[in-house]
Amino acid sequence: MGSIWVCFIAFLLPCLTVAAKHTYIVHMNHNNKPLAYATQHDWYSAHLQSLTSDSSADSLLYTYTNAFHGFAASLSPDEVESLRRSDAVLGVYEDTIYSLHTTRTPEFLGLDPQLGLWAGHSPQELNQASQDVIIGVLDTGVWPESKSFDDSDMPAVPSRWQGECESGPDFDSKLCNKKLIGARRFFRGYHMASGGDPAKEKEINSPRDQEGHGTHTSSTAAGAHVANATMLGYASGTARGMSIRARVATYKVCWKTGCFGSDILAGMDRAIADGVDVLSMSLGGGSAPYYRDTIAIGAFTATEKGIFVSCSAGNSGPGEATLANVAPWIMTVGAGTLDRDFPAYALLGNGHRFTGVSLYSGKGMGKKPVSLVYSKGSNSSSNLCLPGSLEPEFVRGKLVLCDRGINARVEKGAVVRDAGGVGMILANTAANGEELVADSHLIPALAVGRKVGDVIREYVRSNGNPTAVLSFGGTVLNVRPSPVVAAFSSRGPNMVTPQILKPDVIGPGVNILAAWALSVGPTGLHTDTRKTPFNIMSGTSMSCPHISGLAALLKAAHPEWSPSAIKSALMTTAYTKDNTNSPLRDAAEGSFSTPLAHGSGHVDPHKALSPGLVYDISTDDYIAFLCSLDYTIQQVQAVAKHPNITCRRKLADPGQLNYPSFSVLFAKSKVVRYTRELTNVGAAGSVYEVAVDGPPTVAVTVKPARLVFRNVGDKLRYTVTFVSKKGANPTARNAFGSLAWNNAQHQVRSPITYAWTQL
Repeated sequence: MGSIWVCFIAFLLPCLTVAAKHTYIVHMNHNNKPLAYATQHDWYSAHLQSLTSDSSADSLLYTYTNAFHGFAASLSPDEVESLRRSDAVLGVYEDTIYSLHTTRTPEFLGLDPQLGLWAGHSPQELNQASQDVIIGVLDTGVWPESKSFDDSDMPAVPSRWQGECESGPDFDSKLCNKKLIGARRFFRGYHMASGGDPAKEKEINSPRDQEGHGTHTSSTAAGAHVANATMLGYASGTARGMSIRARVATYKVCWKTGCFGSDILAGMDRAIADGVDVLSMSLGGGSAPYYRDTIAIGAFTATEKGIFVSCSAGNSGPGEATLANVAPWIMTVGAGTLDRDFPAYALLGNGHRFTGVSLYSGKGMGKKPVSLVYSKGSNSSSNLCLPGSLEPEFVRGKLVLCDRGINARVEKGAVVRDAGGVGMILANTAANGEELVADSHLIPALAVGRKVGDVIREYVRSNGNPTAVLSFGGTVLNVRPSPVVAAFSSRGPNMVTPQILKPDVIGPGVNILAAWALSVGPTGLHTDTRKTPFNIMSGTSMSCPHISGLAALLKAAHPEWSPSAIKSALMTTAYTKDNTNSPLRDAAEGSFSTPLAHGSGHVDPHKALSPGLVYDISTDDYIAFLCSLDYTIQQVQAVAKHPNITCRRKLADPGQLNYPSFSVLFAKSKVVRYTRELTNVGAAGSVYEVAVDGPPTVAVTVKPARLVFRNVGDKLRYTVTFVSKKGANPTARNAFGSLAWNNAQHQVRSPITYAWTQL
């Protein structure tokens, strides 16, 4: 697979092996640059060309100067080995493919429907301040004609902005404006993975969004007011982003085959240089050491430069340890539901009526029941309605029950339609539990949870002539309970650094209405010819830009706050009870959620504006954290990019990082002790007292138990000691608790997770 064999049989010469080239990211010791080279680019290019006689400048794809010290290049195995032997090279890593994690929300989050958020701040002042905040979105590009990027009444672009609106075959640079102030694309990693053949790419090389995802996320973060927004009749109302006056700059790093690490790093590198204040990335891969994680590496530099970085946690739930983007300098965002739903109903022939969800907008089924069919096999592909699996004579003119899984939910409906079916009931299996995600189906269809699905399956199996009819209920508000943690939202524990609790928070990520690209139908299927300027989507891809937009508002309100202070404010003010005043629930099984699923809880923008206290973290703190992970100096430098790192200062335990949450591991000892530092961002003379909640198997002591902040900006420390009590079951998987500093105005709350390994 990796080589091309060339045989010259006529001349009886031996077969030669021409090694195929792949893209690699090369970490260079930039301090080793000889004075003879004017720039790092000149040095990297010369270094690359010196490897072999056939190396050419075309092999160099990107030179990184901000997010990373090094370059990306197309290399053969021999060239990779030559680079690894060079004293100037700190590491060579093969390119990684990342994937996308794919207006009711302003009201649900407590934002003013006209102006934005206010809590001791004038809405007008806050929105005026947010005009100077720039959100960079790394995604699939942008549909610039969307009304969500209208720049009416927007002042001039901030003079500090260094970005650009790049042109392309289908993208005029004049399409940018005072709202959408930048649009770039990064394609060389994708291009090399396609063999360098534009014909294979089947995609126009421009900043334009051909997928819809990037337009959706960027408008969620900072879209302008758009009246009468709707997705084919659903969720009608005014659409708007979280920070309606913030500026947007898009960086297209994702293409049809995925998002390549070399392109992502180039996008981050450019965004940092352009001058963004917030980076929003609804994409990710699996867990990896931070020095091998492209996003973590770029995010470190961004954070050091004062840029808040928000990333999606991933859509691999409800399985444990499925998180992406777990670096502590990244805000890792899970997904929850809104108090809005799109009910649909299945009336069975036995008179039983079940509620599901759907965004189907076409002609209904009428009131006459039709035959309902379901494959009798237990593991048949026809159960799943995979392409080509349904026999037309079996499903023609009938309603088909399909199991969720393997292929896209909306594709299943297309399979049913193509086989002659007239409708579909999409039933969850154990993998998805009771989570319901509404889709814009191509035929009359609805989704139901596992329990209802099992009842309908049994009805079809046991009834000699099963029938059903579907109907659709439009949009319903004030759904209770909400929010509920989405089953798809990825879960902890954090497998890279178990002492850091992830995800950090959850935000709205189920059935989110936002702008859409007119180049693609709402389902994304090539057979879907419908066009809509707005679409409803679900995923941590949707929750991430909510937090990015909220971070922009906090940055506008508190320009002096560091990214870690903004992060702390969002975490310590998050709530853990739903709108029925019950603990947050998990859609997977309907049981109570835990911090491994919801982190600190669901964001509360009003309270985050005035958190009282924050846990701040400096760059030196993050480096000390990295040094505590048993990384080599070179591996720490790969992330931090500082030339003189010695690791003389390191944390005794990674959990000593001044993080706003706690993850306590009882491994070698029954006693774990951490010290934290709080900064007063509230009133002078504030007094806080501690309150601890937790399992009976752990004793928790906090000293001091009372903190008196005499001045604004004062910093005070406390030490918390966790003791696993004698008799505590060491085989217990996890337990949970919290630590909060309270006064009459504020509750500064930190979740605690406990885990026992072999003691």
